[in-house]
Amino acid sequence: MQELLAQSSFDKLKEGTIVPGIITEIRQNEVVVDIGGKAEAVVSASEFMDVGDLQIGQQIEVFLEKLEDKNGNPIVSFDKAEQKKNWDNILQRFPEGSVATGRVKAKVKGGLIVNIGVDSFLPASHIDIQPPKNLDQYVGQTYDFKVLKINLERKNIVLSRRELIEQQRAEKRRNLLESIQPGQVRKGVVKNITDFGAFIDLDGMDGLLHITDMSWGRITHPSEMLKQGEEINVMIIEVNREKERVSLGLKQTTKNPWDEIDRKYPVGAKVHGKVVNLVPYGAFIEIEPGVEGLVHITEMSWTKRISKPSELLKVGQELDAVVLGIQKEEQKISLGLRQLEPNPWDMVRHNYPIGARVRGKVRNMTTYGAFIELEEGIDGMVHVSDMSWTRKVNHPSEVLKKGDEVDAIVLDVDPAQQRISLGMKQLASDPWSDIDSHFRVGDVVQGTVTKITSFGAFVELKDGIDGLVHISQISEERVEKIKDVLKPAQQVTARVVKIDREERRLGLSIKAANYSADQLAAETATYEMLNRQSSGSDMMNLGDILDEAAKKE
Repeated sequence: MQELLAQSSFDKLKEGTIVPGIITEIRQNEVVVDIGGKAEAVVSASEFMDVGDLQIGQQIEVFLEKLEDKNGNPIVSFDKAEQKKNWDNILQRFPEGSVATGRVKAKVKGGLIVNIGVDSFLPASHIDIQPPKNLDQYVGQTYDFKVLKINLERKNIVLSRRELIEQQRAEKRRNLLESIQPGQVRKGVVKNITDFGAFIDLDGMDGLLHITDMSWGRITHPSEMLKQGEEINVMIIEVNREKERVSLGLKQTTKNPWDEIDRKYPVGAKVHGKVVNLVPYGAFIEIEPGVEGLVHITEMSWTKRISKPSELLKVGQELDAVVLGIQKEEQKISLGLRQLEPNPWDMVRHNYPIGARVRGKVRNMTTYGAFIELEEGIDGMVHVSDMSWTRKVNHPSEVLKKGDEVDAIVLDVDPAQQRISLGMKQLASDPWSDIDSHFRVGDVVQGTVTKITSFGAFVELKDGIDGLVHISQISEERVEKIKDVLKPAQQVTARVVKIDREERRLGLSIKAANYSADQLAAETATYEMLNRQSSGSDMMNLGDILDEAAKKE
């Protein structure tokens, strides 16, 4: 009889209709419902707003999707029954533009499915002001939504959460712009980070926090100080109500460390810091957050020749330094490293007194002289004019080469300018001071050709004294090109015909070297008249006579 009654009730069930049922069991993930069929139906617990509100024996309505599945069990849905009932009055409950509360059921392609009594579609672009990357975080959450569009024929509803948020933000923006004032400190959330700063959500509108207003110290990128989503306190610096723009400051919420900089770091004080940047002209040292000093490359060492700061320092290195100067208004501090050590130049006058004989190595040469390294970092300079008593040195390479060990005499010391003047010729007496004891006009001398010019040849004699043989004094025959007659390093015999003390040079004559005493006397007698007619009281010397003779030829 019971089977017949059940069969009778089963015959009344029709697929696609809403049927009543009795809850017979409530499990963790499902609810068992008796709809009068051959077997009980199972409804997923996720279809109910709150399973805790259900009771065994409670009557509910479900939508019968299928009388029997392959196992003979009916397939029903509580959610679809509710939606089918709700579609009848959806226009009255939620007309377009109204606000509906709904729960996110699932993620689908392009957005989310939201139950507001019926399943509705929430496009991803309408979930928030910025489309989220992860939609899973919204599943199971309940929000308010704005009904954008209803299509009854297709039974489609499109929702927007973004428009509600934008409306709320617009209202908050208006209220914020009315109340906000420069100097106020407000809470905000880091919304976005760029290379030039960060946009801060002030709960109503965004403000720009420029990188220069983030820290009193040095930062290269805003991400060094801020993280997206972080809550911070910022100061309102400027408000433009017409353009609805707000400029913010983070460093302004703390005291400017430069306000009392001269009291904290007086000139001469020793400080400790960290290298934060290296530039061609020096290194920046952070001595506290927001305070950096510059060690110029010239203040890094008393003696080491540093061409670039990276030879001595590296970024991140901690070190001590001495305060050399403060420019408070420009927020600049000059620091020194070499001041931590005694200045070796303070002892230069003691170690290298004037007149002392010293020895060193040729470190470098310039057009005007050679630098001699006396000790590490201490150089003396020998000017070309102090290299030889007898030779006119045009370039130091004529006498020296790099790396040579040389002796010299200290001529002058200037510790302030870090200069030591040296002389090489001062090691010996000046042969020109008593040249007459070495050479007289008429002497026959031996020498070596050292240099050929267009007008004559230079000949080195004893004691390093140079003589010049004019082109007219090389041969009795006319000489067109000296190099055709004389060669460098050639040994020659000549007669001294002039002694030029002012130019510190001897005039020589090769052609007169073999003149006999009679020939010389005849030449002299021939030009005695010229001697008497000369304007000076000194008699014309042999060189002048020979020069005149050359002109007559």
